[in-house]
Amino acid sequence: METVSVVPEKETITEEVKLITGSEALMRSLVAEGVETIFGYPGGAIMPVYDALYDFQDRLHHILVRHEQGAAHAAEGYARITGRAGVCLVTSGPGATNLVTGIADALIDSTPMVCLIGQVGKNLLGTDAFQETDVIGVTMPISKWNYQVTNADEIPDIVSKAFYIAQSGRPGPVVIDITKNAQQELMTRPFQYQRCQTLVSYRPRLIPKQEQVEKAAELINSAKKPYMLVGHGVLIAKAEKELLTFAEKTGIPVATTLLGQSAFPADHPLYAGWLGMHGNYGPNVMTSECDVLIGIGMRFDDRVTGNASLFAPQAKVVHIEIDPSEIDKIIKAHAPVIGDAKEVLDRLTPLVHPNDHTVWRNEFRKYDAIEDEKVKRPALAPTTEKIKMPEVIDLLSKKTNGEAVLVADVGQHQMIASAFYQYKRPNSLITSGGLGTMGFALPAAFGAKVGDPSREVIAIIGDGCFQMTIQELGTIAQSKLPVKAIILNNNYLGMVRQWQQLFFERRYSFVELQNPDFITIARGFGIDGHTCNHREDLSASLDTLLNSDKPYLLEVIVEKEENVFPMVPAGTSVASIRLE
Repeated sequence: METVSVVPEKETITEEVKLITGSEALMRSLVAEGVETIFGYPGGAIMPVYDALYDFQDRLHHILVRHEQGAAHAAEGYARITGRAGVCLVTSGPGATNLVTGIADALIDSTPMVCLIGQVGKNLLGTDAFQETDVIGVTMPISKWNYQVTNADEIPDIVSKAFYIAQSGRPGPVVIDITKNAQQELMTRPFQYQRCQTLVSYRPRLIPKQEQVEKAAELINSAKKPYMLVGHGVLIAKAEKELLTFAEKTGIPVATTLLGQSAFPADHPLYAGWLGMHGNYGPNVMTSECDVLIGIGMRFDDRVTGNASLFAPQAKVVHIEIDPSEIDKIIKAHAPVIGDAKEVLDRLTPLVHPNDHTVWRNEFRKYDAIEDEKVKRPALAPTTEKIKMPEVIDLLSKKTNGEAVLVADVGQHQMIASAFYQYKRPNSLITSGGLGTMGFALPAAFGAKVGDPSREVIAIIGDGCFQMTIQELGTIAQSKLPVKAIILNNNYLGMVRQWQQLFFERRYSFVELQNPDFITIARGFGIDGHTCNHREDLSASLDTLLNSDKPYLLEVIVEKEENVFPMVPAGTSVASIRLE
């Protein structure tokens, strides 16, 4: 019998590709994007995502805040200190609307943020379902870009675009509204993620046009009294070294906006101070004397210009700005340069002539002497029974050598932190500038500490602001990160009271606060702290705060009706600045 060998045909093996849910695709997208930290609060419409997050805890550090507004401000603080987009994760309806203040704050202060928001199922959209809110409609005016995801397949591409848009060009917040069905359903194709590098419809200009740079250089070289005004854009572009090189070559005095502080060393001989409603005397007055004004990475906000029609009418304006929409929006630019501040300064510096402008710079010093005599020395003199706010910040500056990160809330204490802390390291002041959001500092300080644990982070907060987001003490306590906070307590909404005193005949309308025992509340959360009532205890109190390796709250009882000067009255020229 013949034996026949049968050779089997080559076996074809097809590996089964596992399809994943939209929620898992979101987690994988965040990991692929390099996200490490998420600030969030769970709820019904985002629950599938939180279920997926359970399996990604080794790759994604989720921090449970106590209120969604706290998530937004913490993400802002994280973004401001790292330069990377902060990430929020919240549910639909009230979860989404509680983010709105933080989103608006991030937009006006050019802070990169990606907000991931749950939404009702696609079939329920427009039916007024439980916790349904038109998130796209609500956030469209206050976000750089927003998008509603209605099926799982969209998630990787939309997340990639979101991070690119949030972090490129002029940074800002992006909102992704994800319906519940998109979170739960399987993708119809294998998961793939590719980081977005460019978009056809969005191409911010980083490299300036050479002819614009040359025209700016021509104006600067011809100037007899040039003056540089530096904004937040320099810090965003990480152009501090380029700015210093440019300033030292040209000898041009440098002033900053509120958010531009720490972009230039406060102890440098070219530093003139900061400009604005409560800025320094010289920088405000001298805007009416300069012949060429160079604005870098700033938008000529009304708190900087005062009455815009009276702002530096004699000067030729060079405006270096990455956002074309800011050019000529408020102040006419004679030499606009559109591009990234770092790139522009790199190209501009070789074209400008070396100079020192000694006589012109000395004019600023005259005004410094007047301000020192009439404002600073009296503010630091122990002439009152109660401690004065400047005393606290001045001593804090000395004890930290100007190297801490101050996260200031909004009001008198914010202006004092700007005026009396000597910022010596870049990116050392984080505050709510354009929106002026009370309650910003406590969660933002926490977010900043998460972003850079190596830096000393100190929140400077008023008693009114503290009560806006006081619940985030719980977040800080649970994290155990050594976030420090100083409450300057005057039992008033101090800045409003000052305006009512100066411009409304002391008609103090609903500005006095009956405050709780802040230290007892902090201890209830598990955070230690103490109250300083007396000037002789202030130094030791600050030492206790700074030496703590845990979260710590210091309450300083300060003068009740202390005013902040200098001050530019609303609607006037910045040259009309008052010293008393």
